[in-house]
Amino acid sequence: MKKTLHLISDSTGQTVANVASATLALYDGEDIEEKLHVFVRSMAEVDAVISEIKANPGLVFLTMVDQQRKQKIISAANDIGVEAIPLLNPAIAGLGRFLGKRAVQRPGGQYEVDAQYFGRVDAIDYAINHDDGALGDRLSRANVILTGVSRTSKTPTCIYLACRGIKAANLPLVPGVEPHSGFFEAIDKGVPVIALTASPSRLSQIRTQRLETIGHDKDADYAALDMIRSEVADARLLFERIGAPIIDVTRRSIEETAAAIMAILRAKGKL
Repeated sequence: MKKTLHLISDSTGQTVANVASATLALYDGEDIEEKLHVFVRSMAEVDAVISEIKANPGLVFLTMVDQQRKQKIISAANDIGVEAIPLLNPAIAGLGRFLGKRAVQRPGGQYEVDAQYFGRVDAIDYAINHDDGALGDRLSRANVILTGVSRTSKTPTCIYLACRGIKAANLPLVPGVEPHSGFFEAIDKGVPVIALTASPSRLSQIRTQRLETIGHDKDADYAALDMIRSEVADARLLFERIGAPIIDVTRRSIEETAAAIMAILRAKGKL
């Protein structure tokens, strides 16, 4: 039987959705319908959410800072016979005790437009405009260069890092072609390079699917396992030559790959 999980936020809902995603991942095989209610900032909107919970009873996760609206939802959920969990309460209370002060009641405060926000926008713009081989001075302005053979998740990882304010450039490796001199110039200027790789069998699978999607011959050299093995081996020789740390993305999500990259940058004092 399908179960309902209500996710309620007085802001964008990103926090409550992320917590729900992380916890649901621990429970395999469950048929869960998530109902996301965002920007719940008035009593009228609270009443509308409560009506939704009555119509589709289920567990409630909340990330709301206004005590009155939050408590009304919790009380209503109890009356309906379902549990409502205010996810931020333990963190807010613990930090308040640590700092010795009360929290400011400001929904969505983490999304304020400040210098850090504009830094993220700048990084996203850089990632989009410097994908697939930014060269010369443009490459030298990167915080990090990601390199690797085709289909090693370089582009989505660059975009994810950009959302964290990190200017990541993507330099794809072309079989039999030496990287442009601008790549080595950026290295000489101190721009860190991190190499992404994956198992040849996984790359063959991804590339075959890619070729089928765009209507090309799936048996092309691009997806041929022997060709990919040679490609990956040549790439590793380059990685060793330039001393680039290597991350195997075969079984990593974009988030895990990005976390590993940020850990390397911190260790190098670049973050």
